[in-house]
Amino acid sequence: MTRIVFDTATSINGWIADENNSLTWLFAVPGGESPDAELLPPSATVLVEGSTTYEWLLDESDLLVHPEKWRVFYGDRPVFVFTSRRLPVPTGADVRFVSGDVAAVLPRIREAAGTGDIWVVGGGDLAGQFLDAGALDELAISIAPVALTGGAPLLPRRIESDRLVLTEAKAVGQFARLRYEVRPLLA
Repeated sequence: MTRIVFDTATSINGWIADENNSLTWLFAVPGGESPDAELLPPSATVLVEGSTTYEWLLDESDLLVHPEKWRVFYGDRPVFVFTSRRLPVPTGADVRFVSGDVAAVLPRIREAAGTGDIWVVGGGDLAGQFLDAGALDELAISIAPVALTGGAPLLPRRIESDRLVLTEAKAVGQFARLRYEVRPLLA
């Protein structure tokens, strides 16, 4: 059954990107540049991200000039990018631009995923929109030994403890890996 997972890395004080929307702090952590396979959702057949994450990855890895690097991270999986702008696409990449309410776009994303999982890569506000739509099934958080002074928050929503059930906590290299099942909001 298809699950929607927000799987991300965060600083110990809850930032997923710094003040410049950069993830370079993450890649400086041992194991951050090429994460252990345990830190990636293995059954994700579709990825979803916001335009800030997408543009940062394009720029950081120079993907428009070197589109062959796209497959290193994304493989052949479709990537849905939430944006209201026209953005460039690396040659050969399966990028699908969408806009508007997550609930309205979700049927297209689920169809593309088939029986595989949907990985919400980032950012935190987009993951919050999936949560608001009642569509987020799991939070998988890799906490890095870094403290940032500001930036993009992990999940800018209030979520009470009755909605999150800890299913796993372990060390993976320098990261503390936490997994939570997200329970539906009770009426």
